[in-house]
Amino acid sequence: MNITCQVCNKAMATVHLTDLMGGEKQERHLCSECAEEEGVIMKPKAQLNEMLQKFVMHKSMVQQLADLTCDHCGLSFVEFRRHGLLGCPHDYDAFKKALEPLIERSHEDNVQHVGKIPVRAGEHVRARQTVARLERELKQAIQEEEYEKAARLRDEIEKLGPS
Repeated sequence: MNITCQVCNKAMATVHLTDLMGGEKQERHLCSECAEEEGVIMKPKAQLNEMLQKFVMHKSMVQQLADLTCDHCGLSFVEFRRHGLLGCPHDYDAFKKALEPLIERSHEDNVQHVGKIPVRAGEHVRARQTVARLERELKQAIQEEEYEKAARLRDEIEKLGPS
């Protein structure tokens, strides 16, 4: 049966539907692209090999994370996941690989703290945050080849001094 798609009138129809509307049969013939657009069929988003590879990689990553333990306080990553609390400041380094995606998601893709700064932290912390922000902007300006903006940002960073 060589029928052209009834939607695009270009490709050969590979999907053939029969709808019952008010007791009458209505046939529709669609190519795979038009059928997918109408939601009649769904193409797999990834090949089976890719899905299996991601699954295997995910399982090995889970095992690696399960083996992580902080050298200072002895907290395991499994315990952290169970209780949701870190044991000491060194846990951030010990669990960095696993914590960064969590922190990025909860802080809108930022790994650096961008919230309020306690008053007692002083101007030093604010200056460090400003330098970090300017360095991120500088990196982006260079990537986007905005060299005048990059030079201006470099000068601002130099004025603020080392962080």
